Amino acid sequence: MTKSMAVLLTVLAASSCITDDRASRARGASGWFENVPVYKAPATSRCAKFKKGGSAGAACDEAKYLGEIYVRRLSSGDEVCLEGGFGDRPLASCLARASVADTDTNRLLLEVRNAQPGSKWFNKESNQFWFEEGALVDLYLADHGY
Repeated sequence: MTKSMAVLLTVLAASSCITDDRASRARGASGWFENVPVYKAPATSRCAKFKKGGSAGAACDEAKYLGEIYVRRLSSGDEVCLEGGFGDRPLASCLARASVADTDTNRLLLEVRNAQPGSKWFNKESNQFWFEEGALVDLYLADHGY
């Protein structure tokens, strides 16, 4: 083994041990060093628990459709209510407000802007999170009673 190959192997071994667990502030950071948490879409839809053909199933399917439209129309700079009314304009009843920092194929980067003490997002202000579209549609359904 040559000296340059030994140096290369040492550098590669050392770089695999380095991790950065700080919240990323890079808009849409991607690649090997991305450390922005990702909220994935659930494996099954909330509407699957309702019997097909029933009025509850039809209402859930309609709410899912409206949620998909709402999520797909979001763009950078839009403000959303992340807890306590996702899909509605952020009002006083909203426990956590966020803004869309960036978009990508099938996902949005949300930055938590303001969270009230009772919110699960309270200690996460100014942090960014990737949400798959399906995860946001699931949030929409949950906030609308499904």
